[in-house]
Amino acid sequence: MNIPRPEHPKPQFERENWLNLNGKWQFEIDNGRSGEARGLANADAVLKDEILVPFCPESELSGIGNKDFMHGVWYKRAVNLTEEQCAGRIVLHFGAVDYKAKVFVNGKKVGEHKGGYISFCFDITDFVTIGENVITLFAEDNTRDTSIPSGKQSDEYDSHGCYYTRTTGIWQTVWLEFTPKSYIKSVKFYPDYKKGEVTVFAELIGEGNFTANVSYEGKAMAEFCEPYAEGKIQFTLTLDEVHLWEIGCGRLYDVAFTFGEDAVKSYFGLRNVELKGQKFLLNGKAVFQRTVLDQGFYPDGIYTAPTDEALKNDILLSLACGFNGARPHEKIFEERYFYHADKLGYLTWGEYPDWGLNANIPENIYSILPEWLEEIERDFNHPSIIGWCPRNEVWSRAYANSGYAEPYMQSISLLYDVTKAADSTRPCIDTSGGFHAKTDIYDVHDYPQQADAFGYLDKVKDGIMTEHPFNKNQIPYNGGPVFFSEYGGIAWFANCDENKDYKKAWGYGNGPKTEKEFISRFTELTEALMQNPGLMGLCYTQLTDVEQEKNGLYTYDRKSKFDPEIFKKVLSQKAAIED
Repeated sequence: MNIPRPEHPKPQFERENWLNLNGKWQFEIDNGRSGEARGLANADAVLKDEILVPFCPESELSGIGNKDFMHGVWYKRAVNLTEEQCAGRIVLHFGAVDYKAKVFVNGKKVGEHKGGYISFCFDITDFVTIGENVITLFAEDNTRDTSIPSGKQSDEYDSHGCYYTRTTGIWQTVWLEFTPKSYIKSVKFYPDYKKGEVTVFAELIGEGNFTANVSYEGKAMAEFCEPYAEGKIQFTLTLDEVHLWEIGCGRLYDVAFTFGEDAVKSYFGLRNVELKGQKFLLNGKAVFQRTVLDQGFYPDGIYTAPTDEALKNDILLSLACGFNGARPHEKIFEERYFYHADKLGYLTWGEYPDWGLNANIPENIYSILPEWLEEIERDFNHPSIIGWCPRNEVWSRAYANSGYAEPYMQSISLLYDVTKAADSTRPCIDTSGGFHAKTDIYDVHDYPQQADAFGYLDKVKDGIMTEHPFNKNQIPYNGGPVFFSEYGGIAWFANCDENKDYKKAWGYGNGPKTEKEFISRFTELTEALMQNPGLMGLCYTQLTDVEQEKNGLYTYDRKSKFDPEIFKKVLSQKAAIED
């Protein structure tokens, strides 16, 4: 059987001994969420249907294609384990399950996880036997529950506005990993481009000889060895040659770790990011972020790219238009997306899919914090990720007059503080587009279709910003970097068959009538932002259409609407803030 998405899901922490569990699983919808009481968790239970994992049941690729609400879903499959595989430690990994997952092995519960976007795992060594074993998962989800973050998933039956088809249950790769009893739990890289060094923090379980061998394109660069290592260790390696990770040049150092009988392959990029005045610096050089909004939806897979090549292709489509990075938006993208960005020298932001939460209830921060910290931990080592952003556009007017202002601002400040405590190496935008409470970068979302509407940015270079559309009740701009992190969204309906799938096609502003008018508008808006000496970057909305939202530079099925070279020519101009 051909296994969908067969590639290793964690290329930055890869062991040879693993087993991909994608493919056909038993499946059953359980809207009454009574399956456990009915015995569906039992090893001998048989589910009604069949699904192709890792595609969500809403998707066509899953073989289910149910677009209605599913409040509970069950998965089950058998896997045969050899005596050799059972000799050490066995870990069951899930790339992502939306929203609350409960996992059973051979009818016994092994653990639960809450959060629909981040990876999690369970040590199932004590639950398996040599021979056949049954893995069962129950996922519970309620997109209409305003205490659950759901990103851009629609809370209505149909997609509408900027809300799209829902995702329920498993939507990333499931796999088993086999390790010795003593193993490497985690590693973190802290590069220093000035010194040509990398400091490594490793957490080890058990004891044994530990080694780290760094190479670049097959040539040895540095090595470290510590006999009888255990617990947490730290060491710094001076690299024989300095190869910087830069925009368009994802120069990566490979690292081979061993610990006793355990072996892990990893990599890092030699790069540092910092803010200086109004500039964003990459390896000490001011660069202008020419980014694009990427929502990571696919016509046939919804949240899940049909192939690894499709993930990479989205970055290549962006690069073809002249963008040097993206905001992966209202979704935690899978690790292989960031892997391709790392290799291609493509800037990305780590964001959280906070939409769906009621912003009027500050306590809803506790629906974000655990998974947000898991995201920072999972993706810390990716050189392409140059900043964090836990919230997006929480500037609800209902909130502004509700009396919750102070508690809300405190909750946003807390998110910022927690983010900086977890990772002091990257800047943090507290809430992209506002309300800002405590932030390293003051960013703005605005969709005028004429450049003269950007007038409130004229004095940004002097540390002054006049009133902009969403400035009410947030901390005022008082200097520092400014990122215009959403603009454009120009509607284009020429490629849209409104009667085929979605009758509510839309984009921002009045859609241009001709290709020439579209290009002129894109050029005018983009050049106005690039020529502003106070702006550190822009983000155009968006890379592709998503269902009824028809404002992408490509169609939903990734066909070019215009010649990408047109946009590349505009974006290739030197920005005013660049060195």
